[in-house]
Formats: sequence, C-alpha cells, structure tokens
Amino acid sequence: MQFMTMLKMREDAGPPPPDFYDAMGAYIAGIAASGKLITTGGLLPSAAGAEVRATTTGGIVVTHGPFTEATELIGGYAVFEVGSRDEAIAMATEFVQLHVDNWPGWEGAAEIRQIVGPPPL
Repeated sequence: MQFMTMLKMREDAGPPPPDFYDAMGAYIAGIAASGKLITTGGLLPSAAGAEVRATTTGGIVVTHGPFTEATELIGGYAVFEVGSRDEAIAMATEFVQLHVDNWPGWEGAAEIRQIVGPPPL
C-alpha cells in the first residue's frame, strides 16, 4: 500500500536550523535504504504558487500566492510503500518528532492519505 504524508506548517516559521538538515538527511537515507520511500520533497512558500479553484457557477478562479488566509500550508510531502495504515502513521509520527526535536519552536501536522491504485482489470 502506498501512502502520501503531507507535512503542514506555518509559513512564518522561518528557515530550519542547520542541525535539522543533518537529521532529515539521515532519516531519509534510512527510509530509502529500507525500500519504503517512493519519493519526497519540500515545497517553496505559497508566494511562489497559485490556486486554481472551480466555483459553484462553473467558473474558474486563479489566486496567486501568498495565501494569507491559511494558517498552515503543505510544506513538504513523502510517498511511502508500507504494509498498513498503522505503519504509515508510525512513520509520520517519527517524521513529525524529527521536526520537533531538531527545529526549536516548530509546530505542524502530518496528514496521511492512502493512494488509490488503478482498478483491477
């Protein structure tokens, strides 16, 4: 089963400290070596992005960032191949704890969603 973990955090948290990058590199290397990591990445601030939204009247509205009304935005993501939802939750818990331990004052959340595979033939 594949799960996507989306890390949500405040955009005004500032850049992570150097120790965080070291801890993150070691964590990602370990998960990659286990064969459970499909892909991972960080995202630029919302000022570099846009939102495309369909309206109830059938129109399309494009909003360019930053998205000031949002309190937490997705700052990064990872896709894991694991055996169960509980395993995905355990990995997300480790990932959030890594942030707490290595980025003083960091607050955020990890949302975990199972990826739907193609329908059977």
